[in-house]
Amino acid sequence: MNICEEAKGAETIGISGHVRPDGDCVGSAMGLYLYLKKACPESRMQVFLEKPAEIFSSIAGLDEIHADFSTDVEAFDLFIALDTSKERLGGAEKYFDEAKKTVNIDHHISNKGSGDVNYIMPKASSTSELIYNVIEDKALIDEEIAKALYIGMMHDTGVFQYSNTSPDTLKAAAELISYGFDFSRLIDETFYEKTYIQNQILGRALLESILFMDGRCVVSMVDKKTMDFYRAVPADLEGIVNQLRNTRGVECAIFMYQTNVLEYKVSLRSNGKVDVAKVAEFFGGGGHVRAAGVTMPGTFHDIVNNLSGRIAEQLREKE
Repeated sequence: MNICEEAKGAETIGISGHVRPDGDCVGSAMGLYLYLKKACPESRMQVFLEKPAEIFSSIAGLDEIHADFSTDVEAFDLFIALDTSKERLGGAEKYFDEAKKTVNIDHHISNKGSGDVNYIMPKASSTSELIYNVIEDKALIDEEIAKALYIGMMHDTGVFQYSNTSPDTLKAAAELISYGFDFSRLIDETFYEKTYIQNQILGRALLESILFMDGRCVVSMVDKKTMDFYRAVPADLEGIVNQLRNTRGVECAIFMYQTNVLEYKVSLRSNGKVDVAKVAEFFGGGGHVRAAGVTMPGTFHDIVNNLSGRIAEQLREKE
């Protein structure tokens, strides 16, 4: 795919990603937005995302995001959905549905493609890597575009240590850091560095975690009361599930936080023996083999029981 070819003739272009945007969602959306502003100067562009976490403040153009999902464009000539199918665009789904032409770019295996034009590559490390691939004129990439795409790739690969990291991923990352930004500092500030509140709630989640299934699974939960006590928001919970996954002997980690009465946002991570995308898809979610998520109704114990049945089934098959 050549993204400029898809945008040819479009007077208005909209870009959006999934609800609760993570590093890859923010990086791919802003990287593409900054690039198209240079490549298609005759087009009017708008990007729609829920407010990104503070850790991404070094990405250029965040002040131009329409976080309230308002626009005076009646119907976009082109609307691009990134890092998700249209069902998780939140307030931007209406713009996708009304657009004259739609493009869907994603790397989630659960996405079957919801655009007129689809570029779905499950083997890619990230949507940010795919955006780098669809940029035909690499000469237009500058330091700010490179930084945004690098942040996205780095976050979805766990600083290039997850199994979705390929030689192509590392080659693209090497080309991006050649633009001169301080990538080492960027990794510390956006991936490893935590606020005091984040460290407190991480410690609480680890302290109250439970090993089960003969130590092959670990689960932890943060309810709304605890989040209110620490004045934490969902972005403060990033990374907890990965820390749980690092427990010796654990094949699958589950972390959930309460979003409503009898409703939890569940994150799943695997060390290889469990395809957590299949687990999440069974309950209406999705993701990757080693990283997936789903929103589930019920009590904490009901959800753990439902998930553990699907996880145990896969572990038995590997024995």
